[in-house]
Amino acid sequence: MTLMCYEPLTLLNQLQRDINWPFAYNHHSSEGNEPVRANWTPAIDIQEEENSFSIHADLPGVDIKDIEITMENNVLVLKGQRSIRKEEESHNYRRVERVSGTFLRRFSLPDTVDAEKITAKCKDGVLELFVPKRNTVKPRRITIEA
Repeated sequence: MTLMCYEPLTLLNQLQRDINWPFAYNHHSSEGNEPVRANWTPAIDIQEEENSFSIHADLPGVDIKDIEITMENNVLVLKGQRSIRKEEESHNYRRVERVSGTFLRRFSLPDTVDAEKITAKCKDGVLELFVPKRNTVKPRRITIEA
């Protein structure tokens, strides 16, 4: 089975960002020093093994307290936010390009996953979810006697 993520608004969101891009900086400054404040979509890898799924999400700069993971009706939801750090005023930034804001990803998972045993850990800005599959009874061929 191939697991696919369907994000219907991704292209629309990208179009909106592209349209707004020329207006995203301070026109009174030639440096464009206004911080980027936009919603963003973390990169995700999903790997399926015989007995589990592994999901890796790149979340650099996101505090684990700002991440929420839920599972309902076989839909895994990953949401959170990356905040702009309050730097000292003595810092004289010429440009700020690191994106901050909220993110939301949804994944439909098959009925075979064991939602009660999902685990998550975050290390070096990468969130790893381990989603085990339930033990299922495999089909057995029955012979017909003559």
